[in-house]
Amino acid sequence: MRRSSRWLVWPVLGILLWLVLYPHLFVVGDSVWLDGRFSLEGYRTFFQSRAELEALWGSLWISAGSVVLSALLGVPLAFLFTRFDFPGRTVFGALAALPVLLPPLVGVIAFLFLYGESGIFTRTVQLVLGLERAPWRLTGGWAILLVHAYSMYVYFYLFVAAGLARLDASAGEAAESLGASRTRIFFRVTLPMLAPSLGAASVLVFMTSMASFSAPYIFGGGYRVLTTQIFTSKMNGELTMAMVETVVLASASLLFLALHRRFERGRAFAAVGKGTPAARREVKGKGARILIPLAGVGGVGFLLLPHLTLVLVSFVPEGAWTTQILPSRYTLDNYRMLFTSPQLWTPVLNSLQMATLATAGNLVFCFFAAYLIVRGRFRGKGGLLFLTMLPWALPGTVVAMALATTFSANEPWFGRLVLVGTFWILPLAYFIRNIPLVAQAAIASFRQYDPALEEAAHSLGASAITTMRRIAAPLVLPGLAAGGLLAFVGALGEFVSSILLYTYRSRPISIEILSQLRSFDFGAAAALGVVLAALMTLVFAFGGRYVRAGATGAARG
Repeated sequence: MRRSSRWLVWPVLGILLWLVLYPHLFVVGDSVWLDGRFSLEGYRTFFQSRAELEALWGSLWISAGSVVLSALLGVPLAFLFTRFDFPGRTVFGALAALPVLLPPLVGVIAFLFLYGESGIFTRTVQLVLGLERAPWRLTGGWAILLVHAYSMYVYFYLFVAAGLARLDASAGEAAESLGASRTRIFFRVTLPMLAPSLGAASVLVFMTSMASFSAPYIFGGGYRVLTTQIFTSKMNGELTMAMVETVVLASASLLFLALHRRFERGRAFAAVGKGTPAARREVKGKGARILIPLAGVGGVGFLLLPHLTLVLVSFVPEGAWTTQILPSRYTLDNYRMLFTSPQLWTPVLNSLQMATLATAGNLVFCFFAAYLIVRGRFRGKGGLLFLTMLPWALPGTVVAMALATTFSANEPWFGRLVLVGTFWILPLAYFIRNIPLVAQAAIASFRQYDPALEEAAHSLGASAITTMRRIAAPLVLPGLAAGGLLAFVGALGEFVSSILLYTYRSRPISIEILSQLRSFDFGAAAALGVVLAALMTLVFAFGGRYVRAGATGAARG
């Protein structure tokens, strides 16, 4: 990095210190500051309270269980669609990743409409078995686990499928030539080589589960987890306890991440060979030709039932679905109201505006941050990288509480402004939450092209700004745009931070869905969910095409 561009370090570092680190220090400070003096009374109360310890244990247990159940669903599907060749494999393999397009809240209500106490599947089982009551109640820890497994198995499916595509077949062939059975090859060769993919998926599922709010809020019942406990404490005015719970939740997440990093650091996973992936096995035998496609197609069809149920319920008018298995009437009124009623359309516009603002900020800021991290030579570069990754390790509830604490007072000399209660607090939360995602995409893009291109521009007299604008930006843009695409979609359906920071005027679409659900207008809630999922699909479709076109243009250039 040239000296003329080193001035970038200070604004980038300043923004990270102010918006990422500073608010969390405020939370830590408020958790130990009681009645104008230092006190650990809040922590003493937390660790002496049975309810609080239940919430901590509940979060850890649910997160660990979510990892296991998600792996049990996602890993077999990945092997099925990657290692076997059968009719419909490509189409259903792509459909298996569809739940990733559903925001957490939308996935939760889709699950509710299908498997809830009054859901379609539940009432069907009740009718078939001749029961007077529903055979189950979708509430408590096991219900949260089922919803998490349904929505998070995609991480294992995508990561393991990608790992299998890169897996060198020669290692397995060598083991087979030495007399190893298929079972032994699977456990002693294949799984160890997939360890990085399995580890990355496990961390992602664990952290996502620790941060989960939608499923525990709707299905938890009396089951306690820290995210809902923080929300309850804040609503009850117990702000010190909310801060203590926030610090404990963040500490648990960071501790798990640190343990995983330490575990990974002591192990190296590498494949040495020809680099030839294993060929897909053609399904042979009459029984296998029926059972394997049936397992793949049937499994994906079962996993997609909540999506189809959501679409079905979106056509149900209010009051038309009470005790019946299926709604008695269908109409387009929910969609008509959505586009004509300001009450329903305003949250859609709010979400689009806030997601656009947050993503635009992410693109600009993360370009410069990634440039400094990859090209920079200065002290403290490791700290800069840590600060860009910190929001990823912290649940959305923690980020929201940190912002609510910091930006609730007008003290500009302390870097505090009153943003709570305004429109701008939510775009700021979305911006901070997505810094790691966009920054990592930009960092990967910077590392993929030769820095000699920038050096050549410098030797021809180009300034640092000109080099970044004419050389770095076009080459990094496809990867940066891919990260921005994911950030925009995430911000569009963000619920965890929103529920703690929104006001009625700035309510996003996720909050309006919850509001309609509370008023038992299931059709309107489902219609909003379908619109949100459709918007995310459109963004992925058109944005993905732009990213691919940009990548092709950059490669030609």
